[in-house]
Amino acid sequence: MEVTRLGVDDGPAVLGEVLGNTSAFWGDRDTRQLHHPVWWRQFADDAFVAHDGDEVVGYLLGVTRAPIGYVHLIATRHDRRGLGVGRRLYAAFTGHARERGAVELQAITTTANTGSIRFHERLGFTARVVDDYAGPGEPRVLFSLPLQ
Repeated sequence: MEVTRLGVDDGPAVLGEVLGNTSAFWGDRDTRQLHHPVWWRQFADDAFVAHDGDEVVGYLLGVTRAPIGYVHLIATRHDRRGLGVGRRLYAAFTGHARERGAVELQAITTTANTGSIRFHERLGFTARVVDDYAGPGEPRVLFSLPLQ
């Protein structure tokens, strides 16, 4: 498996592969709004993709605006979970964010996404629920990880 930066020109191809097989990454959840092509262009400088041969097995879309490195989303194919794909994607993003002046990483998820909460906590993130984070009546779990 190889983790590389996603180039602006790579985004549409990776997005096409992901959206052509969203169930492999997201099950039955509708995540189309998170995968809008604009995000793939805007976050291309801070995005990473994991390939096993020609197959996309994971990806991370983030943005770094010092002092924060923010992860918009991270996904690993269901059949590759537990093999370190997400950890390697985060490691690549962390190094990149540090180089760009980040001193903290942040991410969010819904309060019902227990898999994401456990994953981020295993990586050392602290998690706290923030009421109305995504609008009135829309709490989110905010993850934060100081970079040392």
